[in-house]
Amino acid sequence: MTTAQPLSTDPFLPGPRVRVAGSATGPLAGLTFAVKDLIDVADTPTGGGNPDWPRVYPTPTRHAGVVQRLLDAGASAVGKTVTDEVSLGILGENAHDGTPLNPAAPDRVPGGSSSGSASAVAAGACDFALGTDTGGSVRVPASFCGLYGIRPTHGRIDFSGICVQAPSSDTCGWFARDAATFARVGEVLFGQGMPDRLPHTLLVAADALGFADAAVQEALAPQIERLADLIGNRRDVTLAPQGLSVWQRAQRVLQSSEAWQTFEPWLDACNPRMAFSVARSLIQGSMMTDAERSAASLMRIEARARLARLLPPGTILCLPTTPFPAPPRGLPLGALHPLRERIACLTSHGGLTGVPQVNLPGAHVDGAPVGLSILGARGTDLDLIRLAVALEG
Repeated sequence: MTTAQPLSTDPFLPGPRVRVAGSATGPLAGLTFAVKDLIDVADTPTGGGNPDWPRVYPTPTRHAGVVQRLLDAGASAVGKTVTDEVSLGILGENAHDGTPLNPAAPDRVPGGSSSGSASAVAAGACDFALGTDTGGSVRVPASFCGLYGIRPTHGRIDFSGICVQAPSSDTCGWFARDAATFARVGEVLFGQGMPDRLPHTLLVAADALGFADAAVQEALAPQIERLADLIGNRRDVTLAPQGLSVWQRAQRVLQSSEAWQTFEPWLDACNPRMAFSVARSLIQGSMMTDAERSAASLMRIEARARLARLLPPGTILCLPTTPFPAPPRGLPLGALHPLRERIACLTSHGGLTGVPQVNLPGAHVDGAPVGLSILGARGTDLDLIRLAVALEG
């Protein structure tokens, strides 16, 4: 009788490590980065977290646009990292490749779907790492692993050479352990220097804060006070007047419908192996009706109007990135769905509105990290990063 081998906790894909040297000079010279296995590195198969994905996704002959830009700036790639299957996950557990270690809380999940990238940065295996964020896949692991992480303004970072899930929500972001490195990467990818001024108004999303566990609210309170002291003007507001769960439902309808359209040809051609939770998500997407999509599209318009009203120039909004710290590893399947649903109530605004969001590390609950997020109007990514630098300093 053979005994099943435990799945790996390594953030990097099994096999020889992919390494690509960056330019000898440049603003990122000397820095190393890892690449989520949804993002192309030339002459290396993009696995997408599923053993059957490469059957229809040919080995790329060129780097993804964002990878090429980082290499040209002097950073060197040091490996491809584990991802949840075809980015359809939020906790970081992969039935094929394993669950990367959460170095900040080893008995807990790292968060996904950019799980390996967050794990590699938190472990010090690289200076920063690329991830993607459709429904929270940078923001959640950044919160769970105690890292800086950004979901950029939708459409602002080149998405060429990256596996698509839901085009109206897909973004490419990155992780770093310190604000200075986080900012250096941002200046390269956005092609601009940091703004001189900090925001002048801080909004606290009272409904989102109240949605988090009481221990999370208590842990984040000092950070919120530091932000208020730094900015000088604080006001409590309601982020989602219709209800956070209503926004979550709208985003789920739109995202899962688009994911089904994306992956249906692959499913038809390959009948791929996949975890139950991933298959269930795709089946749910296939069952969304035109009426549901129409209602969700109207809610997206309302959500975008709400954020445009709340976030004039010079104003940012803060909220808990996740409602609780990382859950334990290896929970039974039945316990995971309600956790995913609750997390999505605090992340759905990203896909609905397309505004930038930065996770700020520093708070802990029972020794595990939990993040505070700052949001700005579309295009204010560097303002948020500048504030992260100021807050760390």
